[in-house]
Order: sequence, then C-alpha cells, then structure tokens
Amino acid sequence: MATEATFTVPSDQFPLGTVFNQLPNVTVDLERLIPAQDVVIPYFWVRGTEVNDIESAFTEHPGVKEIHLVDSVEDEYLLRVEWTLDYDDVLTILTETAVPLIKAIGTNQQWTFEIRGDDRSDISNFQRRCRELDIPITLTELHALTPVET
Repeated sequence: MATEATFTVPSDQFPLGTVFNQLPNVTVDLERLIPAQDVVIPYFWVRGTEVNDIESAFTEHPGVKEIHLVDSVEDEYLLRVEWTLDYDDVLTILTETAVPLIKAIGTNQQWTFEIRGDDRSDISNFQRRCRELDIPITLTELHALTPVET
C-alpha cells in the first residue's frame, strides 16, 4: 500500500541549508524534483530576503553546481539549482531509490521533507540508504494511504 512519510534533517546537512549562514531569516520551499539525464534540478521558492542576496548565498556548497533566478512574484523568488553528481545528500538518495518528493521546506533550524513510496519498503529503503551515508534523518510521521470511496 502506498505510504507517505515526513522526516526532518538539520539545515546544515542539506546543500540548500548553507543559505541560512548568510540569510538566517529566509524560508526555502522546494517546488518539485525533476530527474533529467541523471541530474536532479529542483525548483524552489525563497522568501524573506532581496533577490540580489540569493544567488551568491547558495553557491558556497560543494553540492551546488549552478544556480539561477527563474522568476519572481512580489517578494518571493523562484530559483533553479543543478547539483553536482558526486555529492551524496537527501536529493540524490531520493533519485537513487525512486522515492518521489511531495514537499520540502527549509528554515535555519531544519528541513522537513514529505515523501511517498508505493509501499512501506520504499520508505524503509530510503531510510536505510540515508543511514549508510550518515545522513541524520528523523522520521516524524508515517502513514499508509487509504483509498477514497466515492
């Protein structure tokens, strides 16, 4: 049965978390992961800062290959980041285990990820792989999806 899980990761354990060193009051909301030719390119929104500060704040992490502004709406900015392929993090494990990301939000304290597996073993495989790579995830919710009767 399809299963959804929510887990957290300390901000400094996720590549986009390095932004909080320079911009502690921003919120980062991953929009979607798009696998394309072995490269994960997430689109994400940033709130709580000026656009001029954003791109330079994200370029310090070794897992970030390229980042650029895509669009803006009022005081929110949509960016796209390309990751290096040789850096192991939550995003590469999601791609490796084929577990879809539903939502991810980061603050200066932690990242919260919501994921979905076709069954509970998908979530278990994801957790096991994180442990193998010493990525400190904390499972906060786990529940099976039930069919909706109409």
